[in-house]
Amino acid sequence: MNNDLLMELTSQFQLKGVVCCVKPLGEGFINDTFIVKTESQDTPNYILQRKNKNIFTDVPAMMNNILKVTSHLKNKVIAQGGNPDREAMTIIPAQDGKYYFQDVDGEFWAVCEFINDNITYQSAETPELAYAGGKGIGKFQNMLSDMKEPLVDILPGFHNIKVRYEQWDAVIAKDPVGRAKEVKEEIEWIESRRAKMMEFWSLVEDGTIPSRVTHNDTKINNILFDEKGDVLCVIDLDTVLNSPVLNDYGDALRSYTNTGLEDDENLGNVTMDWDIFKAYTEGYLSESKAFLTESEIDWLAFGGLYITYEQVLRFLMDYIDGDNYYKTKSEKHNLVRTRAQYALLKSMEGQYEQMKECVLSLAK
Repeated sequence: MNNDLLMELTSQFQLKGVVCCVKPLGEGFINDTFIVKTESQDTPNYILQRKNKNIFTDVPAMMNNILKVTSHLKNKVIAQGGNPDREAMTIIPAQDGKYYFQDVDGEFWAVCEFINDNITYQSAETPELAYAGGKGIGKFQNMLSDMKEPLVDILPGFHNIKVRYEQWDAVIAKDPVGRAKEVKEEIEWIESRRAKMMEFWSLVEDGTIPSRVTHNDTKINNILFDEKGDVLCVIDLDTVLNSPVLNDYGDALRSYTNTGLEDDENLGNVTMDWDIFKAYTEGYLSESKAFLTESEIDWLAFGGLYITYEQVLRFLMDYIDGDNYYKTKSEKHNLVRTRAQYALLKSMEGQYEQMKECVLSLAK
C-alpha cells in the first residue's frame, strides 16, 4: 500500500507525537495491519488496521463493542492497582471522535496503542505456557463477568450449531459440485452427533448455560505476555460477543492441545495432548471458577468437543459446497482438514470422561 496514503491515514486519528514511519505488520489473514512508529521515545507507537468489512459488516458496532469491553477492563485494572495502559488495549479515536475512520473508498480503519516490551507465542508447546494461556483467558472472562452492557451481535450465528445445521442441510440438499457422494462416511460423522449437539444447544437457548462476554478467538497469539512470562492482556477484540464461555474454552482446547496440524495428512499425528489439556484447564479455572455456574462447569469439557465438531462440519460443508469460504491449497484441502479435525474430535471423545473428571476436580 502507498506509504503516503498510510501516513495520511494516521493524520485522521488523535495520535500523540510525530509519526515517522508506517510499516506492514504480520500476515494479515483477515485485517491489514501496520505498525505506526513515532519519532520520540516519550510518545507511544500504534497499530493501524484496515478492518475487513466483508467479514465484519458493521464495523462501527464492532468498534463500539471493543470500546465497551476495553473501558470495563481498564476500570477493573485501575481498581486492582494495575497499569491500564499495559493491561488493557487502548483504542484511539479519530479526529471526529469516532473510533474508526472511513476513507473515500468506503474502507474502515482503526488504531490502538502498541504495547511495548511484550512477548507473543504462536503455539503452547509446554504445559507451563498452556497454563499461562488458560489463566489469561480465564482472567479476561472473570474481569468482564459483571459487565452489564450488551454487545451488538456482529457475527450472527457464530458458534450457533442450529444455524450451522441450517446451512449444512441446505448445502447437502443442493450438492452444487456433486461431491456429497464421495463423502458419505464423513457426512455420517456429522449426522451421528446431531442429537447430542442439539441437546447442548437447547441448554444455551433456555439460559441453563448463560451467555457472557467472550473473546471468540482464543489462540495463544492473542495473548500478550511480559518478560517474566505473566499475562499482560488479551488482544484482537474484533470478535468479542455475548456467548457461552464454553466457546472460548473449547476453541482454545482445539488449538492448544492438537499434537498435529489443522490440515495434517498423517492422521496418526493428531491427538489431544492430555498434559496440555490439564495445564490449560488448571490455568483457566484458577481465574474462572469464581464466576462459573454449576451448569457451565458440568458442560465445560464438552466445549472442546463442541467447537472441534463444529469445525469438522464447517470444513466438510465448504468442501461439499465447492470451497467457497476457506482458502485452499489443493482440490482436497478442505477434505484433508475435515479428516484431521475429526481425528482430533475422536481423540477428545476417547478422553472425555477423564476430561470431565479433571474439570470437576480442578473446579473445587
